[in-house]
Amino acid sequence: MTRPSLASRLPDFPWDTLADAKATAAAHVGGIVDLSVGTPVDPVAEPIRRALYEGSAFPGYPATIGTVALREAAAAALSRRYGTVALPESAILPVIGTKEAIAQLPSTLGLGAGDVVVIPEVAYPTYEVGALLAGARPVRADGTAQLGPERPALVFVNSPSNPTGKVLGIDHLRKVVQWARERGAIVASDECYLGLAWEAEPVSVLDPRVCDGDTTGLIAIHSLSKTSNLASYRAGFLAGDPALIADLAAVRKHAGAIVPFPVQAAMTYALSVDEHEAEQRARYAARRAVLLQAVRGAGFTVDHSEAGLYLWSTRGEPCRDTVDWLAARGILAAPGEFYGPQGAQHVRIALTATDERIAAAAERLAR
Repeated sequence: MTRPSLASRLPDFPWDTLADAKATAAAHVGGIVDLSVGTPVDPVAEPIRRALYEGSAFPGYPATIGTVALREAAAAALSRRYGTVALPESAILPVIGTKEAIAQLPSTLGLGAGDVVVIPEVAYPTYEVGALLAGARPVRADGTAQLGPERPALVFVNSPSNPTGKVLGIDHLRKVVQWARERGAIVASDECYLGLAWEAEPVSVLDPRVCDGDTTGLIAIHSLSKTSNLASYRAGFLAGDPALIADLAAVRKHAGAIVPFPVQAAMTYALSVDEHEAEQRARYAARRAVLLQAVRGAGFTVDHSEAGLYLWSTRGEPCRDTVDWLAARGILAAPGEFYGPQGAQHVRIALTATDERIAAAAERLAR
């Protein structure tokens, strides 16, 4: 008897379904403007690259838990940039990119068959994938009232949201934390876009106004891909409940899930200074202003999008029709159905293109 493969549990990889639209957009006389994936296009700051190079002289195995300098820099950055509670360095765990960390989190926490993992109604697909990889059951819900008698083991929240850019307020996050604690559930808060606020001020689940200074049962997920342009470095970290961090570190130690030492050195520098982050935020703000005006001028409605790297946009039609409409103009966007059934009439338009490509997209939308 053939055992079903692990891959058979998972949905088709969504980006593979964009091949035809991508080919159409690429055939445009002015070339493709790829706004489908939130991948950085701007250079890595020279001091970060220098720190990476200097770290490359280290010949030994790095520690899974990371260097003390990195953990202290991460804890200090969270407090300085986002007003979180003061965290000990034992509350930080570097990870090999946050997508990997999210995909493995339910399994690393020991979840499996019979466990429920709550994910947002419109959500980054990897939350669902992580639950399925563990053999757990994903349930979509944006509010605790939707869950009824469910007693989940893990609750994912995401603010600012990928893909919608929606920002959850302090009262909403407080309610989620309280509800989860009453049921013994862990809250994993994906905060990778926390540093990209435009029209609302997002807060961390580790903000004392949310957690009352108590990190028990809380994990905040942070990435250096967005405002530090370190997507290729696979640089991220988890922060929160020291007991949970210790458990996760112990499992990852057995699995050999170690951030390379040169990357740890680069992360330490990137988390210790804020100038490069402010410069990158300003670049995205300028691109957003150009693209937002153009998208609205072309007849789209932009929903939420108060923060983050995307415009959650609709023409009031099936999302694949909108993808084709944009592709005919040489612009590639992500269909909202990638992120759940409620995204069926939206597309996600990324701000992650050069100034020249953003200007080209705006010009095409204005025709």
